[in-house]
Amino acid sequence: MGNLLKVLTREIENYPHFFLDFENAQPTDGEREVWNQINAVLQDSESLLADLQAYKGAGQEIRDAIQNPNDIQLQEKAWNSVCPLVLRLKQFYEFSLRLEKTLQSLLESLTCPPYTPTQHLEREQALAKEFAEILHFTLRFDELKMRNPAIQNDFSYYRRTINRNRINNMHIDIENEVNNEMANRMSLFYAEATPMLKTLSNATTHFVSENKTLPIENTTDCLSTMASVCKVMLETPEYRSRFTSEKTLMFCMRVMVGVIILYDHVHPVGAFSKTSKIDMKGYIKVLKEQPPDTVEGLLNALRFTTKHLNDESTSKQIRALLQ
Repeated sequence: MGNLLKVLTREIENYPHFFLDFENAQPTDGEREVWNQINAVLQDSESLLADLQAYKGAGQEIRDAIQNPNDIQLQEKAWNSVCPLVLRLKQFYEFSLRLEKTLQSLLESLTCPPYTPTQHLEREQALAKEFAEILHFTLRFDELKMRNPAIQNDFSYYRRTINRNRINNMHIDIENEVNNEMANRMSLFYAEATPMLKTLSNATTHFVSENKTLPIENTTDCLSTMASVCKVMLETPEYRSRFTSEKTLMFCMRVMVGVIILYDHVHPVGAFSKTSKIDMKGYIKVLKEQPPDTVEGLLNALRFTTKHLNDESTSKQIRALLQ
C-alpha cells in the first residue's frame, strides 16, 4: 500500500499542473527575439484564413471549357479565372514554408537544456502561446482545405493547361510566378489531406534529426506536456474561470487536439500506444464532455488525421470511443 501511494504521489507530482495564459502572455526579454520572429509570421495568419474561407474556385468556368474544347472564349475565360486563384494558392503554400522555418526556432527554444518541457512551458508562456497559435491555425487551415475540393480541381486544371501550352511552345506570363518546380512542390502540398499538419510534422521530424545530441524525448515530451496542460486547464474549474472568453476554451481544445495529432505523427509509436505519454482516453473524455456541436470537428480530426489510430497496438476501447 505504501509503495502504491508513492507511485500515485509521484504521478501526480509529474503531472503538469499550471495555468498557461493563452489570452495575455507577454514575452520576457529572453523570449523576445524568437517571439518577434514567430509573431511576424503569425500576424498574416488571420487574413490568410479569411482568404481561404472565401475561396470559391473556378469550377463552372472549368466545366464550360472542358465541355466546349473548341470555344476559344470559354477557354480564355476559364484560364483567366484560374490564374489569380493559383497565385493565391501559391501565397498559402509560401506561408507554410515560413511557418516551417519559425517552428524550428520555436522548438529549439522550448526543448533546450537544462530545463524540462514543463519548466520551459511554464517559464516561457509567450512562446508556448505562439506554439498554441501555430497549432490552432494549422487545424483551422486544414479543416477549410478539406472542405474545399475546388482547390485541387483548380490546380489540376492549371497544370494540365500549362503542360498543353508547353507542348505547343507557348510561354505564359504566370510561369514567371509559378514555374514548373514551384508547381510541382505546390502539387505535393495540396495533394495532402492536411497539408499544414504535414508541414508541422515534417518540420518537427527534421528538427529531431538535425539535433542529434538532443534526445527525441525532449521534443515529444514538449508536445505531450502541452496537451496535458490544455487538458488540466479544461478540467479544472479554477483555471477555466480565468478565461475571459468562451473562444479561449475552444482555442484550448483545438490546441490540445492539434498537439496530440502532431505527437502521433512524430513519435515512433504514436499517441495511441499504451507506452505513449498521451492519456488518450482522458483526452477523448474531456472532448465528449463538451457540447457535441463544438467538438465533432475535433473528434473527426482524431479519427481521420492521426497516423496510428488503426495500428494493432491501439486498444479496442480507444477505437470504440472514437466510433
